[in-house]
Amino acid sequence: MLGHRELNVDDYLAILRRRWWVILVPALLGPAIAFSISLKLPERFTSETLVLVEQQRVPDSYVQSVTTEDLNQRLSTMQEQILSRTRLQPIIERFALYPQAKGQQSMEDPVNRMRKDVSVTPVKPVVSTRAGDLPGFYIRFVAGNARLAQQVCAEITSMFIEENLRQREQNAQGTTDFLQTQLEEAKRKLDERDAKLAQFKRKYMGSLPDETQTNLGLLGALNTQLEATTQTLNRAQQDKVYTESLLAQQVASWRAMKSADMPQPETLEQQLAAMENQLLALEARYTSDHPDVIKWKAAIEQLKKRIRDAGAAAKEKPAEKVQAASVAEPPQIQQLRSQLHAYEQAIQANTREQERLKEQIKLYQSRIQLSPVVEQEYKEITRDYQTALDFYNDLLKKKNQSSMATDLERRQQGEQFRVMDPANLPEKPSFPNRPMFALAGFGGGLALGLGLALLLEMRDKSLRTERDVEFYLGQPTLVMVPSIAGAENGKQRWRRRSGKGMALGKEPIEV
Repeated sequence: MLGHRELNVDDYLAILRRRWWVILVPALLGPAIAFSISLKLPERFTSETLVLVEQQRVPDSYVQSVTTEDLNQRLSTMQEQILSRTRLQPIIERFALYPQAKGQQSMEDPVNRMRKDVSVTPVKPVVSTRAGDLPGFYIRFVAGNARLAQQVCAEITSMFIEENLRQREQNAQGTTDFLQTQLEEAKRKLDERDAKLAQFKRKYMGSLPDETQTNLGLLGALNTQLEATTQTLNRAQQDKVYTESLLAQQVASWRAMKSADMPQPETLEQQLAAMENQLLALEARYTSDHPDVIKWKAAIEQLKKRIRDAGAAAKEKPAEKVQAASVAEPPQIQQLRSQLHAYEQAIQANTREQERLKEQIKLYQSRIQLSPVVEQEYKEITRDYQTALDFYNDLLKKKNQSSMATDLERRQQGEQFRVMDPANLPEKPSFPNRPMFALAGFGGGLALGLGLALLLEMRDKSLRTERDVEFYLGQPTLVMVPSIAGAENGKQRWRRRSGKGMALGKEPIEV
């Protein structure tokens, strides 16, 4: 093929007809060689198990799980932990995986090889689920022996199941312990706020905001009592003054009578007239049922009786006996003295009551005046106490929920990994795949044949068609002489192949 002439379909077909053996031989030898190579390679068996993720059996509305981490992320974390050197080394030593060369003591290479042989693939959900939901995952392990691959795959699966249970229980227990610590601290602060509030109430007892209306009511009642007591005290003082004046008159009359040899009826009559005048004054001020009016009426009757007795005694008894009988104070004077003493006691009692009421009024007035300041401080204390109480109740609720979630995990009622398909025993090796090797060998041989054919065509300098002659010589073709089969002798074939002769026709012309 000379130059870079554009080829068409006919040209490609002509090349295939000329070079078919160059393409066919590598295409046939390639699969045989690849299949032979696959027979020499060590066989590798893959054991697979399917693990499904079961949600917790108790509804979330009753017991809320404390493990909120995304399952895909948690599965990646468990994979890193299980494929760590400390977890894989015991398995390698137990099953005698990857025999080490003599003198080699490091476990780094066997661990790395086992990590490559273990694969964890999530299962794609058939229907759309919530974000983060994972229906399950596959665990695969590749080994040189089918039974060994099955045993190691089952061991790794059990490690995933145990690690999931351990992590969930550990997370739940850790959450519960943390909330318990926080709850104890919150209770200590709440007790401090409670003690401070109780101390404040003891200090300002009676001045608290919720007692303001009570204090106002009591203050009004005390003012009413004070007014009534003051009126009673004033009336008692007036009665005392009036009684003192009557007593002075009675004492003066009695002393005048006592100075005479015998009582004079005119003197008693004058006393009677004075008492009747006093009774008229009392009746003008009080009603007839008033105690003072009743007392004065009784005193007047007694005085009248004395006047009658004095008149009879003057006729029948001598003057000495009458004078001896009149030495003691008359009953009306004694009665007036008794009334005066009662009024003095009443005045003293009302005075003490008045002072007591004034002190009580001052106390309640001071409480009412102090109420705004106490209310402000009381609001701050109660606000801090309520905040601490709400925080404590919230922690207590969360701690109880966490305790139930921990108990749920211990009973293995939470989210679990369940083996759906146990680790299988491989019936045929997963590597090498001999049909795929043969197919790859066929593809490689075909590509090699096509490459060789293309290389031979590029090195070929023959002119085979009119288009080649016109393209390379730049002259039109006048005639084409067909070749005569069998007429060519050996010398002509040598000359044609050596390029020293030229024949016109369908045979290629060497240039």
